[in-house]
Amino acid sequence: MDQKNIAVDVDHVVKRYGSVTALHGVTLDIREGEFFTLLGPSGCGKTTLLRCIAGFEDVSEGMIRLHGDDITPLPAHKRPVNTVFQQYALFPHMTVLDNVAFGLARRGWSARDAEGRARQVLKLVQLTDFAKRKPGQLSGGQQQRVALARALAPEPQVLLLDEPLSALDLKLRQAVRVELKQIQRETGIAFVFVTHDQEEALTMSDRIAVMSNGHVQQIGTPREIYEAPVNRFVADFIGETNLLEVDVQTVLGGRATVALPGGTVIDVPAADGAATGPGHLSVRPERITPTDGPGSVTATVDSHVYLGTDIQLHAKLDDGTPLVVRMQSSGADIPAQGTRLALDVEAGAARLLAD
Repeated sequence: MDQKNIAVDVDHVVKRYGSVTALHGVTLDIREGEFFTLLGPSGCGKTTLLRCIAGFEDVSEGMIRLHGDDITPLPAHKRPVNTVFQQYALFPHMTVLDNVAFGLARRGWSARDAEGRARQVLKLVQLTDFAKRKPGQLSGGQQQRVALARALAPEPQVLLLDEPLSALDLKLRQAVRVELKQIQRETGIAFVFVTHDQEEALTMSDRIAVMSNGHVQQIGTPREIYEAPVNRFVADFIGETNLLEVDVQTVLGGRATVALPGGTVIDVPAADGAATGPGHLSVRPERITPTDGPGSVTATVDSHVYLGTDIQLHAKLDDGTPLVVRMQSSGADIPAQGTRLALDVEAGAARLLAD
């Protein structure tokens, strides 16, 4: 990767709070103009890393560069980045226009220039008609867009977003996702987005860093993360998967032969670090289908859940291993409890994990 195309370079960053280490030598790069997401459960270190980039936290070890310049020693107010927080912290007594222009005036912009820039970003976030309203007269989604406009107004080189959609209800959150991604494309700057919501990460991101216990587990595109997880944590955290215990017979050149529960031997892609012996296979529920033939495995249906477009079958393999199968509901007969099913795993759908 050309260093000129890297907006943020996080180089072996460690963050300690006394005897507790929140970040363990995190290394990653965020490219210019991309929507990059830090994804993981609560306590994984994603917000700590964002705060280190913003300058709200000092790093214990390592370095952070912005467009090649070391910003590690710089205080937050001297870093050309801005942050949108979970709580929007708008001034209730000010109009939307004044809320957006306020920070510019504090930075020394003239009143005329600050108002002009504020109107420009309000147009970007589609709030021109709401410029004279107070925050209390806006919906949650509109307030979120005001906070976004305020953060974009000073033209930061990178925008940091700390779970800014968490306060919105589901339908509004889904709508704002689309708007946020569109705004990122129009501005052309790097967005660094923190969330614990896998669906948000998959639908919005150019690349995702999955974090756990202060470590980066995997970095990749949404498709890479979903279809080619490297380990059990990533496979289990992203979406829904079946983790099958298998006997790994051979591993060579990114492929492996494994014996499924029941003895069927199949050839599968293998993650780096996979080895022979006992192992775990990740298979997404939608990649397992009932068949009239002998099938790769045989399972007994325990129950089903109707999800509208899909039916989720909960079953058990002959050795008692739980299995989830997802099938389209349109025109499908729902297998009754106790039904024995022969199931096929789609070619290339199963993946041998590294651990």
